[in-house]
Amino acid sequence: MAKRIVEVFTAGCPLCDETVKLVRELACSNCEVQVYDLREGCATNECREKANQYGINRVPAVVVDGKLAECCSHQQPVSREVLIAAGIGQG
Repeated sequence: MAKRIVEVFTAGCPLCDETVKLVRELACSNCEVQVYDLREGCATNECREKANQYGINRVPAVVVDGKLAECCSHQQPVSREVLIAAGIGQG
């Protein structure tokens, strides 16, 4: 089975920290979790370019296999149910 790529975009806020914790809690062995702190940026600016590409304009935001999670595209809070529906933790 192919790895599921889960990207979490944050800015170091308490809500962002809770989202990262929830994603890691739900992630299964087939989930590869990558956290990008947009406040700090990355060495190659890759994280900000990815955020632009996915249309992210607020954090926390979760992308699963290249698709922005439903909650994040409709500016709703990240929830356990939405992350599961997006495929996180479903080996």
